[in-house]
Amino acid sequence: MTDPDTEHPAGPVTPQSPAISNYGLVLVVYILYLVGSLTGVTALVGVVIAYLQRDSTDRISQSHFQFQITTFWIGLLYFFVGLLTLHFAIGALILLWWVVWNVIRCVKGLLALNMGEAIRYPNSWWFGEPQ
Repeated sequence: MTDPDTEHPAGPVTPQSPAISNYGLVLVVYILYLVGSLTGVTALVGVVIAYLQRDSTDRISQSHFQFQITTFWIGLLYFFVGLLTLHFAIGALILLWWVVWNVIRCVKGLLALNMGEAIRYPNSWWFGEPQ
C-alpha cells in the first residue's frame, strides 16, 4: 500500500522545481519597488516576498532580499517624515529625496544582481556601501 500523500490521481507526486528562480524573485521585488514609488501598494507586495524568501535562498539572493527589506523600512520612514513635514518646505524635499534614494538603491541592486554579486552591506542606510 502506498502513502496517500505521495499519490496523485495521475500517478506519484514528484517534487517540482520552482516556477520562478531566486534571481527572478529578486528581480521582481526590485521592479515592484520601482513601481511602488508611484503606487505604493506594489512595494508592500515586494517586502512580503522578500521576507518570505530571505531565509530559504542562496547567499547572494539573501543579501538582495535583506537589502530590499531595509530599503522598504527606511523608505517608509522617509515617506512618513516627508508627509508629516509637507506643510513646511522641507517635506517636499524629503519626499523628493525618498524617490531619488529609492530609485538609486533599486538600480544599484539591479546592477549587482545582473553581475551575480551580493550586496556587501545590505543593512546600510545609503546605497549598500559602508556609511
